Amino acid sequence: MKNSGSLLTHLECVTCGKKYSYQEPRTVCEDENCKAILSAQYNFAACKLMKSELKNRPATMWRYREFLPVLNLENIVTLGEGFTPILPLTNLGKHTSGRQVFYKDESLNPTCSFKARGLSAAVSKAKELGVRETVIPTAGNAGGALAAYSAKAGIKAHVFMPKLTPIAFKAEVELFGAEFREIDGNISDCGKLANAEAVKHNWFDVSTLKEPYRLEGKKTMGYEIAEQFGWDVPDVILYPTGGGTGIIGIWKAFDELEELGWIGKKRPRMVAVQSENCNGIHTAFQNKELSSAFKDNGFTLANGLRVPKPYADKVILKVLRDSNGNSVSVNDDEILAALREIASGEGSFWTPEGAALWHAFKVLTQSNRITANEKVLLLNTGSGYKYLENLLPYIRR
Repeated sequence: MKNSGSLLTHLECVTCGKKYSYQEPRTVCEDENCKAILSAQYNFAACKLMKSELKNRPATMWRYREFLPVLNLENIVTLGEGFTPILPLTNLGKHTSGRQVFYKDESLNPTCSFKARGLSAAVSKAKELGVRETVIPTAGNAGGALAAYSAKAGIKAHVFMPKLTPIAFKAEVELFGAEFREIDGNISDCGKLANAEAVKHNWFDVSTLKEPYRLEGKKTMGYEIAEQFGWDVPDVILYPTGGGTGIIGIWKAFDELEELGWIGKKRPRMVAVQSENCNGIHTAFQNKELSSAFKDNGFTLANGLRVPKPYADKVILKVLRDSNGNSVSVNDDEILAALREIASGEGSFWTPEGAALWHAFKVLTQSNRITANEKVLLLNTGSGYKYLENLLPYIRR
């Protein structure tokens, strides 16, 4: 077997600490009183890689293959995902004055979003474990990414998507050859049906944080942030928070990098940004609660933020607390105004989820929760072009 050098040792429940083997497909902790997410663990003490050696590796997320879960290089399913650029916001000085403000442009990933990272890792590991059929409930981008990577891997994908999702997301799923099912409801409704069908047909469920390896792909954003900032981290990171895999993954990455000795103890303040229509995490954080309530007030331009209750809500809230972070809730009018401002000012067409961060940034600066001279990073998670069906009626009014 041609080994990739992965240092994976086991999976571990983030709540009760129970350990599991990585040698068969896993979902969540099997303890009926727990059912928390599983986190991949690695033997960092055995790492021989020097961070200076990374410059000679391909500019994809698999440059960090020792800290990703695939054991055999031949099982890596890649379309060139990762190592997306970090760019400065240079033309919006009246809002950024005195602050270094950057954005990481995840729209340049395959399938035009950050979801490519998680699904590359999840499908690669599924292939390694002999999985033949997968299923996912999705607000859009994750379904397209699963369909694309499954096509590359020769795995059959089943995608459940809300009817209100823009047609571009539906079209790509079908073009990539996945079975597509349109559901009259939200992503939680899709999740219930997808889970029932998974049990019935023995499909492997790759729902957000209900399997351990999408998190591993998403954490590579954290590895890249540190490397691209010269093995330092920003003072503040704003992240659009639906299911929350990215915010958990970036935090995990920083802990792993410290264990490797590649960064120090400094951590950014993590900020979760949500839609006003679906802001359970924001409400829980502001009220100092340990878990979030189910919250869904219907349609939002930012489809990816319509997640009524994230499976890992407790973990997301812990990251916000541990980082001395914050949360902001944004409405659709504010998202649209922010999207216009970024597009006309910077020439970049952000996803509505990403645009929500720009408004949140302004809210935090106006209230002095982001101060002068701080280095701030916004994660633009995808491309606005996929959302044109939603956006055009508002842009032309």
